[in-house]
Amino acid sequence: MKKYFVAGSLVLGASIVGASVAQAKSATCPDTTPAQIEALFTDFNNAWATKDPAKVTSLFTKEPVLLATVSNKPRTTPAEVNDYFVGFLKSSPVGKIDTSTIEIDCNTASRLGTWTVTLTDAKTGAKTDVKARYSFLYRYEDGAWKIDHLHSSMMPEK
Repeated sequence: MKKYFVAGSLVLGASIVGASVAQAKSATCPDTTPAQIEALFTDFNNAWATKDPAKVTSLFTKEPVLLATVSNKPRTTPAEVNDYFVGFLKSSPVGKIDTSTIEIDCNTASRLGTWTVTLTDAKTGAKTDVKARYSFLYRYEDGAWKIDHLHSSMMPEK
């Protein structure tokens, strides 16, 4: 299934049709605040803390896209997302949002900005801060906000 987002509306001459469209939209669009979208990152960070790849993977949609900081391979299935986190969670990642911009549409939302991910070397206990840019794109799926697309890339400048 391809994913498309269409912005805009179709204007029809009959006002009754316009009212029906407005009612249909309000019935299918969840009431969502920026604070609720911000809380999704806390859920993500808490899932990381469990070190359970399945818990992290459960936060993604059925058709996710993960473009991770430390992997060249795009992950586009739940199994591939899970496989990535099997290795990545061994470094005990902890994320901290540095900057954030949130936009909310009907059944999609985005949170974009910069973050710092602290990784811990399992053998030495040494911690490393990775400064990166991120894009979380969320989709409202099966009654909950899920990560549809996550992209993270290290900052190009020191």
